[in-house]
Amino acid sequence: MLRNKSSIVTALKYATPYIRLFKNKIFVVKAGGELFTNKVLTGKLIEQLGILQQLGIKIILIHGGGIQSTQMASSLGIESQFVDGRRITDSKSIDIATMVLNGQINTQILAVAREFDVNAIGMSGIDAGLINAHRREVIKTKDNKSIDYGFVGDIDSINTDLLKKQLNIGLIPVISPLTCDNNGVILNINADTVAASIAAEIGAEKLILVSSAPGILEDKDDNSSLISYLDLKKLKILIDEQKITDGMLPKSTAINFALERGVARVHIISYNTPDSLLIEIFTNDGTGTLVVNNIEMLSSSEQLGDK
Repeated sequence: MLRNKSSIVTALKYATPYIRLFKNKIFVVKAGGELFTNKVLTGKLIEQLGILQQLGIKIILIHGGGIQSTQMASSLGIESQFVDGRRITDSKSIDIATMVLNGQINTQILAVAREFDVNAIGMSGIDAGLINAHRREVIKTKDNKSIDYGFVGDIDSINTDLLKKQLNIGLIPVISPLTCDNNGVILNINADTVAASIAAEIGAEKLILVSSAPGILEDKDDNSSLISYLDLKKLKILIDEQKITDGMLPKSTAINFALERGVARVHIISYNTPDSLLIEIFTNDGTGTLVVNNIEMLSSSEQLGDK
């Protein structure tokens, strides 16, 4: 029993410098929709976010809902279409996205937050003009094909004052990646894009992407090939070599956007690893992949595992 108590004290001492470093800083956390199909895993994430908040870290949570949208579309006989990991959102699909993202997932997350006594508030980009966006124009590919993403938005601006007010009164904003244009047309935006934009605009200390993948892999079919840290140059090489594909492509774009606009560090971690968020933040080794602008900005100790 004494040994267990000693371990707890040692862990607290070890975490103290990180707690001091990150107190009153903002972390933007994005979690993919597949996480929220499992109430137990949802609870574990919310519990960790609550702990971070109790330690003085301000949290913004953005959620996806791709798998739920695809499942609902399938049940209605509607085929989901993707280009480079991004969903084509036609008139039927935007109705489904609205039902799933705002009606189902956001509400479920808030209910779990209540269970864990975490003060959270549900929002979408539509609320009080949180996300200002316009409908994406038809684009031409390199082989001169036209791609119309439908009711998909490109972000013009973020109302960070609204988020800061929520954070300053002790709330965790839980944000659905839907918004609308100035004519009230509802638009769907990739949740990774929303998270990166919010992180950049609000001056977040960290952007943390939570998914089923353990992080960025050297070989996408081999989880043991996890890359502990890399920079934007290496990220581009992996993309060019097609080692990053499908759903990881939008994440890579979001990572690049956030880092180029002032977010110092982006983490990719798995919800399948117990306490992955806390381990990534408060230990040397972490659990996933850390991405920075330039590897040279990392100290030698960080390159040996201290994130």
